[in-house]
Parts: sequence; structure tokens; C-alpha cells
Amino acid sequence: MSNTFGRIFRFTSFGESHGPAIGCVVDGVPPRLPLSEDDIQPFLDRRRPGQSKFVTQRQEPDRVRILSGTYRGLTTGHPIALVIENVDARSKDYDAIADRFRPGHADLTYWLKYGIRDPRGGGRSSARETAVRVAAGAVARRILGERVVIRGALVQLGPWPIDRARWDWAEVERNPFFCPDAVAAAEWEERLAEVRKRGSSVGAVVEVVAEGVPPGLGDPVYAKLDADLAGAMMGINAVKGVEIGAGFAAAALSGEENADAMRMEEAPDGSRRVVFGSNNAGGILGGISTGQPIVVRFAVKPTSSILNPVPGVTAEGEEVEIITRGRHDPCVGIRAVPVGEAMMACVLADAWLRQRALTPDAPEAAILPRP
Repeated sequence: MSNTFGRIFRFTSFGESHGPAIGCVVDGVPPRLPLSEDDIQPFLDRRRPGQSKFVTQRQEPDRVRILSGTYRGLTTGHPIALVIENVDARSKDYDAIADRFRPGHADLTYWLKYGIRDPRGGGRSSARETAVRVAAGAVARRILGERVVIRGALVQLGPWPIDRARWDWAEVERNPFFCPDAVAAAEWEERLAEVRKRGSSVGAVVEVVAEGVPPGLGDPVYAKLDADLAGAMMGINAVKGVEIGAGFAAAALSGEENADAMRMEEAPDGSRRVVFGSNNAGGILGGISTGQPIVVRFAVKPTSSILNPVPGVTAEGEEVEIITRGRHDPCVGIRAVPVGEAMMACVLADAWLRQRALTPDAPEAAILPRP
């Protein structure tokens, strides 16, 4: 029922926002990889709610437990079960809308599809589920190793973009927005405070970059790396658009401008390699990685749960004004940054395992070293 993501590296998630726990079972992980809860927890801590006044104040420690698939700190090659307990759910906040369909939410579509829904925090459709994607992504990073560096940033909050001339990766960890522009981050604090005071919300744009990805990952025609990445990012809650590299801006470029010119360069060891003059392709050509940084951006819609009344309907067909109380993010895109990083890691780990199966004797330049 579409609760499983991936082909070789794959995970199946379970749980609801206000259930006793959420979690996932990760399969396809090679044996003898070092893995402990301490390898996963730092990534969950970056996504954890309640860390600033600009995100939901739900206080979840998001402590992960490994239930299976490891022995003495190493993976065994068998399914890895991960579980995260829900400890701060307040289901009573949703009593008033238990029979109402909130505009912008999955309430109506879940009801139409299943004939039943869990109204507590959105149940299965809640962004709470993304915590297990981050946990699975941490396992995927162990497969990729230190050679592949995956980093994400918030590049636009509502209508306010960053200045790319001020991009500083170190700044991402110094502000509550994962913003690479210190000036923009300071401005966003005031603007988002005003949005929250109005009882409203704003959207965002997240950019995720993977460096150190070897060439050759991805398959034509129906398993293109960019198609898999687009599906992974589009599957994140509240995401309504995805672009790779230049993305939609490429439509306004000429063929000469858009083409990433290629030249030969001599490496320090005397060998020659292909280098590119630009990266409009976002590190992917024909669905296959080029060795350049892979660049993905996705747009997150404004949080649908707001304090201002919005027209909606009840399960009985009555037209009503709906106000969603409780604890919600004024910009859900902020905490989507570590989720985007995790989905990038999951896609790349899956692509690498497929490539290793296809060309097990390929040189290291083509695939990552064996674990």
C-alpha cells in the first residue's frame, strides 16, 4: 500500500502522529557496516520539533531505538527495525475537527479513499512521519560513506529569497532556519514572527546538494536518477514542486547558455578527466550522474493548519468555518531541510547498490568502494 520506498535499499514506515510510536524497517543494507543509535540520533535532533519559536512547540525527544539488524555495532545484512516513541501527543486539540475536513489537508482524500481517518494530528498523513525518513536516511549515509557529502539549506522563506552571493554553508547550523545567508536569516526572524502573530503561515524553498557522488549512478529509461529524486522529494509532506539543476529557469535559457560545456583536464596523477564549465544539469545527464554536485530544490506550501478561519465542510456535508488550533509550524518548510537531505541519501544509496550489482568489477571511479 505504498508505505515502502526504494528498490534494493528500501524502507517501510509505520505509525501515526498520535499513536504510541512511529518507525520503519530498513532492508537491503550490506553487512558489516558500523551502525549504532548514535549514528542516527544527530540527524533526528536536527529535525526535532520544539527547538525554536519558529516551529511547532510539540516536545518530542525523538530518541531512536534499533530493534534488529545489528550485532556488536555492525549491520548483519538483515532488516533493521527502527522505532521512535511519541511522548507529547495532545489528541484533545483535534476533538473540535474530528468530523471536519480541513482545507489544504489530506482529511477529505483519506476519507474518500478509505472511508475512515485518524483526525489526531493528521494521523498517517502528518509530517510527524518524516522523522522515520530521517532515520532511514542516516542508515543510507552509512552505506554512502564519508565520500558523499549531503547538505541542505532553506533558500527562500515565503516570498523572501536569500542572496546567493552571501551563501555560507557554516551559517546553516548557526540559525533556526537552516539558512546559508546570515542577513536573510535575521530578516526572516522578524517576518516569520509577524506571520505567526497573524495566525497565518508561509511556504519555503529547500535546496539539497550532494557532493562526491561518483558518475554512473542511475538507470535509463524508467529509473533515471533525477526521476527517482523528484519522486522522493515530491513524496515529502507539503511539497508541491521539484526541480533539478537550473530547473524551470532552463526554459528561459538558450541552448548555448544551458549546455554545460565540457573540457579535458589533467589530474595531479597525470590522468585526464572531463570537467564541466557549469552545472545547469544539476549533476545528472540522461538520468545518470555525471560526477558533478547533484542539486535539487523543492517548494513547500504554507502550513495548512492555521488559526484564521477558512471555509470547509463536515463529514455530513455541512459548510462551516474551520480554525485549526494546537501546535503547528508557521513554516513547515524549515524542518523539511533534514528530510530532504535524508531522501537524497536514500535515493543515492539505492542507486549505488544497483550500480554495484550491475558492475561489481568496475573501477572505484565508477562506483563507491565496497563496504
